[in-house]
Amino acid sequence: MTSESPKGALAQPRRGFRLFTPILAGASLRERMLACVGALVGIALTGMICRFVLGDHTSLPLIVAPLGASAVLLFAVPASPLAQPWSIIGGNTISAFIGVIVAHFVRDPILAIGFGVSIAIAAMSFARCLHPPGGATALTAIIGGPAVTSAGFLFPFVPVGLNSLLLVALGLMFHKVSRHTYPHRASAPPPNMHGTADISPELRVGFKPEDISKALEVLKESFDISPEDLDSLLRQVELQALLRTHGNVACEDIMSRDVVTVGVWDKVELAQTRLLKHNVRTLPVIDRQGHLVGTIGLREILDKAGDMSVRMSPASTASAQTPAIALLPTLTDGRTHAVIVIDNDRTIAGLITQTDLLAAIAKLIPVNA
Repeated sequence: MTSESPKGALAQPRRGFRLFTPILAGASLRERMLACVGALVGIALTGMICRFVLGDHTSLPLIVAPLGASAVLLFAVPASPLAQPWSIIGGNTISAFIGVIVAHFVRDPILAIGFGVSIAIAAMSFARCLHPPGGATALTAIIGGPAVTSAGFLFPFVPVGLNSLLLVALGLMFHKVSRHTYPHRASAPPPNMHGTADISPELRVGFKPEDISKALEVLKESFDISPEDLDSLLRQVELQALLRTHGNVACEDIMSRDVVTVGVWDKVELAQTRLLKHNVRTLPVIDRQGHLVGTIGLREILDKAGDMSVRMSPASTASAQTPAIALLPTLTDGRTHAVIVIDNDRTIAGLITQTDLLAAIAKLIPVNA
């Protein structure tokens, strides 16, 4: 009996500690370095601005310690529901209020810290601003020392509210410069482009949102990701699995090469004639150098007024080496009828329609004997 793996067996991932292995999905070294720079800028500028506003003689802290944890979420995991602007501002401020109230009514320090964190979690949950550093903010309001307790109900506003507002404002600017989407917005499900009550075609097969809800109920766990983001992630996983199993068929294998085009200088009437003559729904529009500049279809020529450059729409494009199956989301969005295959200089190499892709997929489906 040999210890070698059978030929063709799937390799099992090696487990154990590996230095710098991301704990969070998608956490690359570049993203972590950006998070470090963001935290440096965010915390330092927040403290600097608060010192300018409050002055050096105030007895209140210029910045509260839980803001460091807020910075970790804001700059390291900006897509987290716990790191959104309302979560940071509302979570910290509301928790500070809870801490002040509990400190006023509960004299026993042990009971006070327990009630403070517990009620803060409940309050943040009801206000839809759950933020882990909020628990520490509630504790700070209770055990922060004479300077904090003497401030009373001023503490939730200054410095907690002020700190949180400044950090979020600086986070917004930093993520804009670093080209991150913040506040994070989950991808909306593709709409039905036909104005009917049906859901879009790509959502009619496979899993449904209620399947995600049911799976979360079965797992009995809370995950730091919104159901909408989870839906988008799983659909992307489906597409990547298709690319892995059927990615050997490239666009150049199925594209039409004799492509009918119109020039950007042509009249709209010519586009209508060619669409009807060749029984196609989309024509590429080229400039005088033969480069793709857009597309025009029956929808665009309903109103014949205006030049071709005014009537045409942006083109959906791909390269000849792109896996054909990767065009599936584009060609099933209810609006795009063809993808133009182009070279590096935007010269047209071919065109793939919904029919071309459907025929290719049909060939990939195994036929049972």
